This record gives sequence, C-alpha cells and structure tokens, in this order.
Amino acid sequence: MTAPGPTRVSVIVPTCNRPGLLAEALASIRRLEADDLTFEIVVGDNGTCGEAREVVAAYGAVYVATTRRGCPGARNAALHAATADLIAFLDDDDVWLPGNIRPQLALLAERPDLEAVTGQAVLADHNLDNPGAPWPDPHPGDGDDLIRSMLSGYFPQVGTLVVRRHAYAAIGDLDESLLFGSDHDWQMRFARRRTFAFTPVLGVMLRGRAFGTFTALQIKRQRYDRKIFLRHSLPEWRVWSSPRAFLKAYAGTLQHFYWYFVVTAEEAAADGKRDDVLQAVRGAFLVFPMRALYHLVRRTGLRRAVLASALRG
Repeated sequence: MTAPGPTRVSVIVPTCNRPGLLAEALASIRRLEADDLTFEIVVGDNGTCGEAREVVAAYGAVYVATTRRGCPGARNAALHAATADLIAFLDDDDVWLPGNIRPQLALLAERPDLEAVTGQAVLADHNLDNPGAPWPDPHPGDGDDLIRSMLSGYFPQVGTLVVRRHAYAAIGDLDESLLFGSDHDWQMRFARRRTFAFTPVLGVMLRGRAFGTFTALQIKRQRYDRKIFLRHSLPEWRVWSSPRAFLKAYAGTLQHFYWYFVVTAEEAAADGKRDDVLQAVRGAFLVFPMRALYHLVRRTGLRRAVLASALRG
C-alpha cells in the first residue's frame, strides 16, 4: 500500500511595502513544514517598493502583483492564484507559532462536515516581545454561541484560520469596500452560512502598536467595525435574547476603540500633547458619545486629560 503524501495547504499572505516584516512572516510559515505537511505560499502584493518580489522568491513562494486596493484586494488576488484544497492565512506583519495549523487540519480531517477552523492568538509588542495571554479564553462556543461571541467583541484572527477550498468558493471573495475589518466580515459569513469551529491552539503572534501611535487609523477603523456589526447582527436577530443583549453586544464590539482613545488622551495629556488629546477625545465621542460625555462630567481620567490640555492651551 502506498503511504499517503504530505498534506498540502495554500497559505495566503497579503503585503504592502513591508519587505522586512514579510520575510519574518514567510520564514515562520516555512519553519512548520515537514514530511507530513507542505505549503504553497501565495503572496498578494499591492505595494510600490518592489522588494517584495525578491523576498517572495527567497522563500519559494508564488508572487502575485495586483493593483487591487487595500488588504482585502491583495488577499483576494492571492486567493485566486491558490491551488490547494485547504487554505490558510497570515498577515505580513505577524508570525505563525510552532503549534499552528496541524490541530486545525486534524479537526478538519476528523470532521468532514466542518469547513473552517480558527484558533488562538497572542498579542506582543512591535518587536514581537512581551506577549500577553492567549485569546480567546474561554472557548467562544459553537453555532449560535460562536456567532454571538463574534458579534460581541471576539474577532477571530485570520492567521489561525484554515478553510476548505469549496467553502471559499461558496462564500466568495472578501469585500474590498471594507478597507478595515474585511477578514472579520468574511469569517462572519463563514460562521453564519457554513460550518465554522474553534480549537484552543495558540497559532499566531500579532505585532502590536503602542497607544497613541495610530489614533487616526483607529478613528477610521471604528466606523468599519460598526458597519460590519450591523451588517451581520441585524439579520441574525434570533441569536439575541432581548434588545438589551443586542446593545450589550454592540458595546462589546466597539469598547476596545473607546478605551484606546481614553488611554491615549490620558497619556497625551501627561506628555503635554494638546492636539493628540483633542484627537483622542474626538475618537471617544465618535464611538460612544453618551459615555464620553458622562466621563467628561465625572472625575475620570478623560476629564483630567481635557482639563490639563485646556490649561496648557
């Protein structure tokens, strides 16, 4: 009897003008290959620096240049070039961890009905040092429980995701009109329309950013996350036990933005950066206007930040 060959997986990596980080990402994928597992890495590049092609070649990957806009455009271009029956993902600034992929593949092999599996992630600093605790923890649930979790602040990390090709063909491409959050929107489509599961395996390390360094970006992102929440939560009204449960989920989806703006305002005030304080306060009001107003009236860090900024101005 002929022994089965290695499992073959296409790994989709979008990139844009980050050749150094891309090299780290691709190296982390190749480190997981062995006699039982081989990867077709497909890199979708919509950048302009020109160095990505050399990095891709160095790691034996497939290079796909595209003029499609944003991360979803680059990811879709790479998906169209992928040829394996199983598809995994990694962003160009993150890295796979040694425990990734095999548990997801084992679960898919055990359950032929299952079409997508995701796992745990860990957030580190910009140098991939000082990692936090793995999340999600506890288990986000299955079926409707998983849908509720994903609409209440749990954002499955695409770097831990493995999907079957036929399920991707049924779901379709990522929405390129969503410049932020397109991967969450895409996974919500899997959770709502296909068979989607979670396994508690630590799969990817995310490269974090310091508070106050991407406030303008967060202001844009919160708008897209709100749109995605409403796009999927209203058609799935059946999963909410009450309007209050719906509103609690809405708050859970956006609260990380709110607290980013609050902490950023406090730190900017301590550093005497008045413009940064005002930008962060604006962000807080865009997310939760009534909560921001309450925190400005009460003796809170947000109020102290605004008063300190006003006195310096």
